[in-house]
Amino acid sequence: MNIDEKINIATRNTIEVITVEELTKLLFEKDKPRGYIGFEPSGLVHVGWLVWMYKVKDLVDVGVDFYVLEATWHAFINDKLGGDMDLIRKAAKYTRKVLEAIGVNISHVHFVDAEDLVDDKDYWGILIKSSKRTSLLRVKRALTIIGRTADEAETDFSKLIYPLMQVTDIFYLDLDIALGGLDQRKAHMLARDIAEKLGFKKPIAMHTPIVSGLLGPSKRKSMVENEEIDEVMAEVKMSKSKPETAIFIHESPEEVRSKIMKAYCPPRVIEYNPIIEINRYILFQQPGFILHVERPEKYGGALDIYSINELEALYKEGKLHPLDLKNATAEALIKVLSDIQRKLFSSNEAVNLLEELKQAKITR
Repeated sequence: MNIDEKINIATRNTIEVITVEELTKLLFEKDKPRGYIGFEPSGLVHVGWLVWMYKVKDLVDVGVDFYVLEATWHAFINDKLGGDMDLIRKAAKYTRKVLEAIGVNISHVHFVDAEDLVDDKDYWGILIKSSKRTSLLRVKRALTIIGRTADEAETDFSKLIYPLMQVTDIFYLDLDIALGGLDQRKAHMLARDIAEKLGFKKPIAMHTPIVSGLLGPSKRKSMVENEEIDEVMAEVKMSKSKPETAIFIHESPEEVRSKIMKAYCPPRVIEYNPIIEINRYILFQQPGFILHVERPEKYGGALDIYSINELEALYKEGKLHPLDLKNATAEALIKVLSDIQRKLFSSNEAVNLLEELKQAKITR
């Protein structure tokens, strides 16, 4: 695989790479660059997570020595699963099973438990040194990476440690690439800034798009325009703690159809439209995907759509009705999920973990 092919695979379906020039140089000069993503084991997996999971697969495929940080203590700090560490660990195991089911070669992935990191005094030494090289204001601004704001009255002090833990994770693991959703941008930029001050390796930041929640944006556009894009996406994304906003990968065809039929999908509107985004970030990322739309002859007859650009153009022009788009999207997504479910449900361990997590109370 030549360098152009590697860059094409590594950067597809990303919102931004900071910077592409640095990534090109890295992949050209280093046989096994070190990359990572950290995730909070927080319950069931929804389709929004498929975006970063497919990107992990891409990076493994181009030769990145990849680390997946199971951010157990981070999840505890962020009040996930009621702070039950046993459930948090089980959610981490379940997520491993999902990664395997979507085709990630997990024999080429290092799974790292945050509990192992925090047992090392050197980890806390890096965190303290990092904290001395940034301001309280900047750390508070970075709280959006965990879906919080600096002025939330109920925010306990541990939340302020979280952004610096994420920075320390990157330095401690000696990483070249930090992968995350766009909502993780502030943590990655903080790491790049502190790296220069402390002499650590400056991580390349890769940000994947975030799929909007099914109910649509909760804020009016005039409010959204005054905020940074990563803060907006942290607000509108699919959420496990709000199951009505998300489609989970284990859900039945009937559940998928029902949720999509109820989803926000106004005519001609592309922005923050979850049905368009499911097509853009998940369906049209599948090799050779074609969206097949069934509709009566009086409404134009059956239609095959070959690219996301074609789909968006038809929708903006009003040539594709929201109901027809929803029906087509539901059937296509069901097919993608059925392939994942077939592999996932073949594991008794995965099924048992799923059933236990279904019973758990998913907390913010």
